[in-house]
Amino acid sequence: MQIRVHRRGSRAAALAAIVSGAIACVSLSGCNSLYSAGATAGAGIAGAAVANSVTSNAAVATGIGLGAVAAARAGVQYTQRVAHTYSQDQIATVAGPLAVGAVAPWKAVHSVPIEDDEKGRVTVSRTISSGVLECKEIVFSVDRDATKDRPADSAFYVASVCRDGNKWKWASAEPATPRWGALQ
Repeated sequence: MQIRVHRRGSRAAALAAIVSGAIACVSLSGCNSLYSAGATAGAGIAGAAVANSVTSNAAVATGIGLGAVAAARAGVQYTQRVAHTYSQDQIATVAGPLAVGAVAPWKAVHSVPIEDDEKGRVTVSRTISSGVLECKEIVFSVDRDATKDRPADSAFYVASVCRDGNKWKWASAEPATPRWGALQ
């Protein structure tokens, strides 16, 4: 009987640690690595707690734990894709109406701070196609302001945007790979 009470107490403590860690992380801007590591660790703890209460078979417990970690990683990757799509949509919305050679500022302010808010400039370098399939090649920067520890800098990327009805949408994969990795 005491073992069950102890398990419930440790599960409650683990759950409280996970929830408080998630709240702390969401309150901080740009805590993507903490978010990713925390989600994986939280899934491992939760998986261990579930496995411990369900079975004493080590193989089944391992399967439950690995499944929980895989689900957590998939969730983290999904939220990262949502954040990246939002940034891409902000850039495409600004770039779409621009004439070749025109420059305009863009900004992405994330409602959930798993990624840093970003800003920069975008220009249309050329029109790829017009008419029914209207697409443009763009060059955009991601500008970082100076801080005490580092000078201001800009990174530049090339991408394509196309009109989709009344909206302009991101249309390229490879040019942004160094920026967003495989999680477009």
